[in-house]
Amino acid sequence: MNNNFIKELEWRGMLHNIMENTEEQLNSEMTVAYIGFDPTADSLHIGHLVSIMILKHFQKCGHKPIALVGGATGMIGDPSMKSNERNLLDEQTLNHNLDCLKKQLSKFLDFESDAANAAEMVNNYDWMKDFSFLDFTRDIGKHITVNYMMAKDSVKKRLSGDAREGMSFTEFTYQLIQGYDFLHLYRTRNCRMQLGGSDQWGNITTGTELIRRIDGGTAFGITCPLITKADGGKFGKTEQGNIWLDPAYTSPYRFYQFWHNVSDDDAKRYIKIFTMLDRDFIERLIAEHDANPHIRLLQKTLAKEITCMVHSEKDYNNAVEASMLLFGKGNTEKIAAIDEATLLEVFEGVPRYEISRKVWENATLLDLFTQNTPVVPSKGELRKLIRGGGFNINEEKITDENIDIHTKTLLQNKYLLVRKGKKDYSLIVLISD
Repeated sequence: MNNNFIKELEWRGMLHNIMENTEEQLNSEMTVAYIGFDPTADSLHIGHLVSIMILKHFQKCGHKPIALVGGATGMIGDPSMKSNERNLLDEQTLNHNLDCLKKQLSKFLDFESDAANAAEMVNNYDWMKDFSFLDFTRDIGKHITVNYMMAKDSVKKRLSGDAREGMSFTEFTYQLIQGYDFLHLYRTRNCRMQLGGSDQWGNITTGTELIRRIDGGTAFGITCPLITKADGGKFGKTEQGNIWLDPAYTSPYRFYQFWHNVSDDDAKRYIKIFTMLDRDFIERLIAEHDANPHIRLLQKTLAKEITCMVHSEKDYNNAVEASMLLFGKGNTEKIAAIDEATLLEVFEGVPRYEISRKVWENATLLDLFTQNTPVVPSKGELRKLIRGGGFNINEEKITDENIDIHTKTLLQNKYLLVRKGKKDYSLIVLISD
């Protein structure tokens, strides 16, 4: 068994807090640890990738990971690092979200093998649903004082904010419920450790304290830093919102582009955090990148590794092909193979001109691009572009102004992609009459 989990986190920049004797525990035996995932949406986003990667490393180092999906705690809301109380979800919505998250997590962790350290997935609603309020306050609440709970940073930050908002009793009890999750897993699955982001340190320590006070046991905790961008901006946020793992919310193309466009400083950190590449390879990669930063080797490798891991190699290849179109390096066959959503994303922001199918059916090439749409100001300029080899339709160079435009295949049966020169694109959209 490989017991270098702590060292792995350290060199990758993924270690923030660690409880005393945690490393000794990991070195002594295969250890069970869990991380909780919030089910308030039906997809994880790249902010969750840090927790997922920690569990991947934990399992790779020979230990047993548990992914806890918080069906019960999702009905309450964790006050950690939040200025407002979240909306509570109904049970039907939560169950839908749980099913979706299970499918996503299964892509990253080995749940199916017969190995002793095969991952498990649990839902805290299963053990909280029949736990009455009176039983909980009697069996759990009496062991943790209000003073202890008030001292947590997550509570103090909320209470020191707008007095009109304050903090509900529901949120105040969150750390007790999460602490009980740890106690329950300690009892039922010999779970000795909780992992999480640095904002979870207060909740983790409440759990270890419950285990000590109620069962007289010893438990451990590790947290990783909250990931930010080098410029101090929030990681994973774009103008379009979160970068989701579900392709229905963030396409593989846009997902790939996010990682491909990060800064050099961020790429040097992210390549360690969000890939399974080893230390020697990454150090060589950084050295090669620094020698020729304009090639963006780090960003290209980062984008490839993560896109393949989250989506597939096919999705990665399609994203690369789509990206090349913007630089005039595509061809008709490649463009025709791109799905409509990706086509529109790649050429988001380029001029679009709508014409009816009836107009299209009767138009000549010269009329279509000068009179029916303002792609080119005049027929004379269009003729000049064609003679100079600077006019392309669906990345096919047009050499004859008299060709029948209708012989050119419509992309997705409704689009024509026009390029003047190297990068001046327009998109013709056919609409029904």
